[in-house]
Amino acid sequence: MTDEQERVQPSGVWATAVGVAKVRALETERENALFHDPLARAFATAGGLWPSSPPLPEAEDEEEAARGRRLAVSFSIVIRTKFLDDLLQQACASGIRQVVLLGAGMDSRAFRMDWPEGTRLFEVDTTVPLDFKASVLRQERAVARCERITVAVDLREDWPGALTAAGHDPTVPTVWIAEGLLIYLPEDAVELLLARISARSAAGSRMGLTLGSRGVIERFGADAAPGSAASMWVSEMPDDPVGWLAGHGWEAGSHTLRERAAAYGRPISTPPQREERPGGLISAVRR
Repeated sequence: MTDEQERVQPSGVWATAVGVAKVRALETERENALFHDPLARAFATAGGLWPSSPPLPEAEDEEEAARGRRLAVSFSIVIRTKFLDDLLQQACASGIRQVVLLGAGMDSRAFRMDWPEGTRLFEVDTTVPLDFKASVLRQERAVARCERITVAVDLREDWPGALTAAGHDPTVPTVWIAEGLLIYLPEDAVELLLARISARSAAGSRMGLTLGSRGVIERFGADAAPGSAASMWVSEMPDDPVGWLAGHGWEAGSHTLRERAAAYGRPISTPPQREERPGGLISAVRR
């Protein structure tokens, strides 16, 4: 059988990773792209999301509202991708050579970014998305630009043990990335994940998180279509994310999407509809 015939089609939470790849593919085609992800289109194609298909017919007002939500989510994916790319580059410039992507999905940073010699990048996810991804990578004959190590484990299980068995060294600094992940986990699971990260982070480790802003579930999830990303969102960020992370031993900075978008030359033209609260783009350093 060919990879295409063996490939399991996306479903459930991990299917959202293919949707993210589609957004990154569209951004890559822009003349003023904030990043270039040459593999994103292949992931989206393999998952049946490329070329784009028109949305199902809706009432005019519903269609406009749904389109607005889709554009807002896509925009946030583009900005967060750029934000975390920059964070990883800064971490490498500080001397960190150990990278862990939690819930890696269709992330292709191992293939598209320039990594210093000696970098080891661990991709942690469940078996099915990793197998799907591997089939696309073989098809595209993709070659990683660092030592890439996949760790097939459910984040609800003993992923720290699996990560250690794969070669992660908790005695040297690590840069951790949890992108588009925490919003799908209940609050107790988020706390456990952060405690486990902290226990395996030497002083000087760094972390990049994306958190669901306060009220996002009400705005996007209340009437979300079954099976859509927003229908599976369950947690939002704390009222004080900086204080929350300080309690776990991290010195953090919080950034809003609006702030970062303006810094990247993609300002949001519409005024905020509500008071700006602490942002859901987090960079942190282990004390």
